[in-house]
Amino acid sequence: MEKIYEYLPEEFVTFFLVTLFSLLIGLSQRQIALKSGGGPMPFGTDRTFTFIGISGYLLYLIDPVRLYAFIAGFVCLCALLGINYYIKASAYKHFGLTSVSIAVITYSLAPIVCTQPSWFYITVVVVVLTFTEMKHTFTELVQRMNNDEFVTLAKFLAISGIILPMLPNGRIMEGVSLTPYTIWLTTVIVSGISYLSYLLKRYVFRDSGVFLSGLIGGMYSSTATITVLARKCRKAAAEDMPEYVSAMLAAVGMMNVRFLLLIFIFSRELFMSAYPYLLVSAVVTSGVSWFLHKKWNRKEKDGGMVRADEEKNPLEFKVAIIFAFLFVLFTLLTHFTLKYIGAGGLDFLSFLSGLSDITPFILNLLETGIDDGVVMCCILQAITSNVFVNMCYAYFFSGRRKDLRKGLFAGFGITIVLNLVMSIFIRLV
Repeated sequence: MEKIYEYLPEEFVTFFLVTLFSLLIGLSQRQIALKSGGGPMPFGTDRTFTFIGISGYLLYLIDPVRLYAFIAGFVCLCALLGINYYIKASAYKHFGLTSVSIAVITYSLAPIVCTQPSWFYITVVVVVLTFTEMKHTFTELVQRMNNDEFVTLAKFLAISGIILPMLPNGRIMEGVSLTPYTIWLTTVIVSGISYLSYLLKRYVFRDSGVFLSGLIGGMYSSTATITVLARKCRKAAAEDMPEYVSAMLAAVGMMNVRFLLLIFIFSRELFMSAYPYLLVSAVVTSGVSWFLHKKWNRKEKDGGMVRADEEKNPLEFKVAIIFAFLFVLFTLLTHFTLKYIGAGGLDFLSFLSGLSDITPFILNLLETGIDDGVVMCCILQAITSNVFVNMCYAYFFSGRRKDLRKGLFAGFGITIVLNLVMSIFIRLV
């Protein structure tokens, strides 16, 4: 955008931009006025906001250093807005300040456009236009929230923005790359990714179908998602079983994607070695899942929906504490295994880790400094063990349904065999 100044006068470009942005904001207010249906009208419409923006620009140009004229115009505008707000509040008992706030922002566009880079003032306009249209969306969102949702979010902000910066970065134990800061940083990153996936599932795809529930749920917890789906399929029709198996496999496939993302964050070097194998595992698992999903070509019933209310918030404080504990535990187990048994002992530990959350174990492998091939084998073995455990969960929590058994064992078996074959291939190479 700044390159335009090389061909056109700067004053012309800035005047045009201020006028255009003010008009767009005014048009959005006009749309709200048309939708008001006889209710209290917002302050001004398209021409009003356009002239507010132009006035701010002209008064800014008069004295761009001391800003006396611009400040005087701002005071006059605030007086008019105050009178308008008082009359509207008295007549309609409407106390909203949205249109008043937007008018102030529109008046302030001139100095922003003149002094700030293009990406910033365009972002301001985009945010104003977007939030103007999202009143009903925010209302519906708040209505969907649990009573403790904001409390949970506040806890996350506390552990990431208050506790994390205060923690020391000194090693807890000699020879172990473990510090209070790294423990909590890992917890915050993993919890943040899980929480983002949870929010998508709960508030964006709230009434999603079975397959989409598994796809999104796998990003924050494949085990929890598979358990919910298994319990749900107890009362489902026999012909719906392929769809539930496909959703469970989708959760496993997305688990591989989640680990790819975490490895990329914590170890770019290992990521270059790990991504072909995890990507192949994710693609094959997702391919089998999609095949079963397409095979199930009957329209879903209401019973095929998985409500977000059944999903547990992964950002509860106790969950973060448990993850931090597991992270420390597997750090110490990995350290002493390497010290007294050697890299061979990691094979047993990798399969053992699959009985619980394998994320702490995999993240610790990234810090060991051992050969990338050994680390990749252990990661695939841990995933294999965890997939086997999830398959058992799915079978038992579904009530050991016979019509689920064939597809479940076949689908999960393909993933388990594939991971073991890739692990053997890495050792041979």
